[in-house]
Amino acid sequence: MKKLKFYPIFIFVILTILSSPYCMAQETTDGDWEILFNGKDLSGWKELNGEHIWEAKDGMIIGTFVIGQPNGFLCTEKEYDDFIFECDVSIDTLMNNSGIEFRNLSLPDYREGRVHGYQMEIDPKPQRWSGSIYEEGGTRGWLYITEEFNPAAQNAFKNNQWNRYRIECNGNTIRTWINGVPCINLEDAKFPKGFFGLQLHANRAADPAGVFQVRFRDLRVQTTNLKFSPPDEIFVVNTIPNNISLQEKENGYSLLWDGKTTKGWKAAYKDEFPERGWEIKDGELMVVPSSGQESFKREHIITEKQYGAFELKFDFKLTEGTNSGVKYFVDDSDENNRSATSSLEYQIVDNAVIDENDSIRTLGSLADLLAPTRTVRMRIRIGEWYQGVIRVLPTNKVEYFLNGYKMLEYQRGSAEFADMVAKSKYQDLPNFGMAPKGHILLENNGSSVSYRSIKIRELK
Repeated sequence: MKKLKFYPIFIFVILTILSSPYCMAQETTDGDWEILFNGKDLSGWKELNGEHIWEAKDGMIIGTFVIGQPNGFLCTEKEYDDFIFECDVSIDTLMNNSGIEFRNLSLPDYREGRVHGYQMEIDPKPQRWSGSIYEEGGTRGWLYITEEFNPAAQNAFKNNQWNRYRIECNGNTIRTWINGVPCINLEDAKFPKGFFGLQLHANRAADPAGVFQVRFRDLRVQTTNLKFSPPDEIFVVNTIPNNISLQEKENGYSLLWDGKTTKGWKAAYKDEFPERGWEIKDGELMVVPSSGQESFKREHIITEKQYGAFELKFDFKLTEGTNSGVKYFVDDSDENNRSATSSLEYQIVDNAVIDENDSIRTLGSLADLLAPTRTVRMRIRIGEWYQGVIRVLPTNKVEYFLNGYKMLEYQRGSAEFADMVAKSKYQDLPNFGMAPKGHILLENNGSSVSYRSIKIRELK
């Protein structure tokens, strides 16, 4: 048999070809990873919406925003549902912000092809919201803000260096990491599948002058043999009605209302649930609006169990004229002393019915005591769902949240708290708001409001 001869020059040529960037770029996988950027051109990507500058250079995708252009996106041609995604990000510190789009869509019948879906934030600004999730091109705005729900993640992103981004999507479960630090945990079903995108944000009049860039490298995705990260302890935002996610369960949450029955609830001062004034339908617990003589038959409902330190989540939906609230540390032991249900309250109200100077009665206030200390950057729409959170720590520190925004905080038992009470309509109620534990109460003031996804965990 004739033997093949391998001359040194031939071996050199073969090795050179195999190690060349061109040859490596043709590899579609690295183990179970699919390489999204070949390192030399923008094959497999397309620009949507704004006309900015995108280029492949030195193994990076570099985006340079163009003044006067709206938000623009460089998007994959392929769509993905469940995946693990990773890439490196570096951004000029004077740029407004950028983001990594995922499960995004661009449809002719939706705002003329406007890109919309989930976005993982890239934020070099002092507010440090990198890793947070925003609904790009949609109506809900911020879905999870690290500053409010996971402040430890604010230090994960570092300016003036490369940062490793990771996104895991497993059905409705969405999680993000920056440099190995867990940032968010979101349960949401709105966008089950879509493309990836790299964002260039429109500049604004208040932004620093100049032209700035954001850079991406080592973009890759896994879609098979997925091994998702185990649960951790960060806060979960869950928009799935009456659902407890795996991580919420691990973190100690349980449903306070099962979404179907009256189990665990009763009328204040009674042993049974009210016969009138409340309705359970389609996974909602609703106040039936009343008028005339019916107004005298309104009954609040309370939990059968009492709670001390806790974290309470609840979704609510307003109607025009809603005036209601969620109360806690409620005492219903004395039916003849009905002022006992006058307790600390998270105000649920249509602000249109509140005088603009009456801030202690607006949505998210500590009703009749303390106004929200933050202006929420979202429009509250009648008929849409919002999430409230009441957090009562063992130290008696209390915090209110609305859709991820921290509305206020106060300290039960402090001199400031005592002064608030002394100047309020509760001044003649002994020991107001200072019970060590009590019932959770949903008000029925005769105006329609709906609740769902009421869940609680006790804190120690």
